[in-house]
Amino acid sequence: MPMKKLLTLAGVAGLSLPMLALADEKLVLYTSQPNTDAQATVDAFTQAYPDIEVEWVRDGTTKLMTRLRAELESGVSRADLLLIADTVTMESLKQEGRLQPYLSPERSHYDKTLYEHQGYYYGTKLITTGIVRHVNASEHPKSWADLAGTQYKGQVAMPSPLYSGAALIHLETLTSNPDLGWAYYQSLADNQTQAQGGNGGVLKAVASGNKPYGAIVDFLAIREARKGSPIEFVFPKEGGSMVTEPVAIMKDAKNVDAAHKFVDFVLSKQGQELVRSQGYLPASDQVAPPEGFPPRSEIRLMAFDAVDALKNADANKTRFSELFGG
Repeated sequence: MPMKKLLTLAGVAGLSLPMLALADEKLVLYTSQPNTDAQATVDAFTQAYPDIEVEWVRDGTTKLMTRLRAELESGVSRADLLLIADTVTMESLKQEGRLQPYLSPERSHYDKTLYEHQGYYYGTKLITTGIVRHVNASEHPKSWADLAGTQYKGQVAMPSPLYSGAALIHLETLTSNPDLGWAYYQSLADNQTQAQGGNGGVLKAVASGNKPYGAIVDFLAIREARKGSPIEFVFPKEGGSMVTEPVAIMKDAKNVDAAHKFVDFVLSKQGQELVRSQGYLPASDQVAPPEGFPPRSEIRLMAFDAVDALKNADANKTRFSELFGG
């Protein structure tokens, strides 16, 4: 069955009532996955469920949520499902009463920290933030604490939480850690750590040797290293922060049964093998990490609370700006 992207609102407005009724029988997915990943996910799902047609719209999480909330306020949203970058955004939607719970049978293969306990949202992959190092750099950092050492002064780049959602989660994770906290970020600021832009900027800075070290999401550094970039990724000994690209069902979803099937599919072994094939660390314990990653038992994850992260987000951004500029 051919895939169709979600119709624009202008197009929907011009449809006749019979066509609107037909469109409402389809599963509508809003996602922040990269286009190629989103298409692969939809293709794999429709191959498993050929009787379900999926329409999808893709944008960055911030822009997608701006669009979704505008549609919800005007009563024209057709989204059945969300597959977006982070749990903080999902927690916000849950607290606003925009999501519905679903206890997927696939959750038995997931650590309980990777899904909302009532089933409002589920992590589908693990994208950790760790340390990237240029292969010719003189130091070999093994921990977050190392980057605050005087020998790293002016040599470290990291994404800004004012720009990157993953960096905001990283900030909340590290400042909530009793061994690091805001004192650690003060040390980074005193050490002239460069904090701006997103993960792509960090990759460019370290790969070029402009900054020998940085904080970056795992798959990006590992993928580029495999392509020949002169960098290596380090999983810090304290553990990494993580975003989990959660999936959730909208409260007013028209096609709840199909939405349940989609959630089950992306959490299933087959869905997680797709995650692995795309170069990401699967969230399910059924599927091994992709090439370039250490065994799952060697990857440590730091504690994270989405409820606290949502509550602290604005204050964290303000305090970060005071340290590093905005």
